[in-house]
Amino acid sequence: MDIFALFSDRIKTALAALYPACPPEALARVVVEPPRDPSHGDLSTNAAMVTAKPLGLSPRAIAEALAQHFAADADVVSAEVAGPGFLNFRLATPLYLKALAAIAQDGDGYGRSSLGQGERVNVEYVSANPTGPMHVGHTRGAVFGDALASLLAWTGFDVTREYYINDAGSQIDTLSRSTLLRYREALGETIDIPAGFYPGDYLVPVGRALAAEFGRALLDKPEAEALLLVRERVLAAMMDLIRADLAKLNVHHDVFFSERTLHGPGGDVEATLKWLRDKGMVYEGRLEPPKGKTPEDWEDREQTLFRATQFGDDVDRPLVKSDGSYTYFAADIAYHRNKVLRGFKRMINVLGADHSGYIKRLEAAVHAVSLGEATIDVRICQLVRLMKNGEPFKMSKRSGDLVTLADLVEEVGVDAARFMLLYRRNDAAMDFDFALVKEQSRDNPVFYVQYAFARSYSLFRKVAAELPGLDVSDSALVGADLARLGTEADLDLIRQLVQWPRVVRAAAEAHEPHRIAFYLYELAGAFHGFWARGNQEPELRFVQADNLPLTLARLAMVAATRQVIHNGLSVLGVSAPQELS
Repeated sequence: MDIFALFSDRIKTALAALYPACPPEALARVVVEPPRDPSHGDLSTNAAMVTAKPLGLSPRAIAEALAQHFAADADVVSAEVAGPGFLNFRLATPLYLKALAAIAQDGDGYGRSSLGQGERVNVEYVSANPTGPMHVGHTRGAVFGDALASLLAWTGFDVTREYYINDAGSQIDTLSRSTLLRYREALGETIDIPAGFYPGDYLVPVGRALAAEFGRALLDKPEAEALLLVRERVLAAMMDLIRADLAKLNVHHDVFFSERTLHGPGGDVEATLKWLRDKGMVYEGRLEPPKGKTPEDWEDREQTLFRATQFGDDVDRPLVKSDGSYTYFAADIAYHRNKVLRGFKRMINVLGADHSGYIKRLEAAVHAVSLGEATIDVRICQLVRLMKNGEPFKMSKRSGDLVTLADLVEEVGVDAARFMLLYRRNDAAMDFDFALVKEQSRDNPVFYVQYAFARSYSLFRKVAAELPGLDVSDSALVGADLARLGTEADLDLIRQLVQWPRVVRAAAEAHEPHRIAFYLYELAGAFHGFWARGNQEPELRFVQADNLPLTLARLAMVAATRQVIHNGLSVLGVSAPQELS
């Protein structure tokens, strides 16, 4: 049960009845949310503000008419007009108790919705070059993309998790040559690794595997032929390494799409360029000399250009290099056209901080290749600084100067890594403090939330020990007399609980999984706060040995809290342990 969605529907229905001429687009802008100041009520709506202009009426007049309409609603204690025309509601306790009961009824499904209506959405994330193990810079995008995909699936979208393998660039030739050196080393040669090659020890096992498979045979082959054999094997080895690294974070993709498949005669890049020409979206011309910083793809020559400015980009973009090969952006256009041809009209790309300049060009590309029918949301994950006690922290690690994803997970665990990387907006730089994530205090958000979950189980163990005859099974809690929950402290916790469906829906609409982490921290704070008050005010204790009906009702509220925390953590991909060590 979603109280906010319920009242959104009721308010729109009331507006349509009171003002039949109210246009649907105005009704679509109606928002129902908690007021910024809790003293103003339980719900607040902008309904009068967004419908005033199309109706030709003052916002206050509409708000007053709505307030009068809801005066007869049994679920409404009061409806008060505030400011220029906001309408604030105070809701009746029975409605909150009904919403509380719905949590137990829905269980693991509480907060799930049909917002997405089964629409297919492609979430592409990580997509790191397959040239070595995942480093800590990739970790934030991996966690963010995975949590966003989970969030969208929770709200009714048909989600495909995709990894784009950048296996067609010059870095792959460098990787192959680096591996060939490790092959020679495995055969007993002394090697020197030139500047610009990949020096990591992670290529040593690949070199040994090549030596075991081919012996010295690769030395007798032409270099191009040897490099081709090496490339296939090192790419496979690197992707196995990357999949294993991602699995340490519980990140798994549905599709691994190879960039190489786009190239070659008759490939997607060639077909896309022809399609763009046929649509008049490509021309031969010169780019104006750039003002200020020179873009990496600018050349002072006649060249093949995509009309990117026609679709909102700052400049038109080159598609063919001076040597006749295609630009990276040409492959990007072909790749996103491939997504469109696979049936995706909604796309989300999660990119690193160094790709912020790609947003407009990718939006232009998707608009062009879908003829305006598809959209893309490019999400940028900013940098992560590793800290300890507020100071920059350099980990001792097996991989030289590179801090890998595996290093991070080994140091703090998967739950702390995931939750803390989500406990901040993706587009804000963050400090990851190793000391903080190991604290058992309120200052450590992941501990604070998991402790609330584990604490609920400890309470039930205490009840089993002290009141062994009390039935606290799920069926008994479902039948509890929730009307016993009449204190303001009870209602404050319930108000926090029943916000979960609204929070998960809003987070999905905004593509912001950090909202889930924030909400869970606030809910944990409300639960811990209730517990602490019970230590000072006996009437607020969860267990009332002389009032078993109230005890059952309070335990039902605790079980609901536990359920909501479990559901929220599952969206984030974080475990919910029944005990903490």
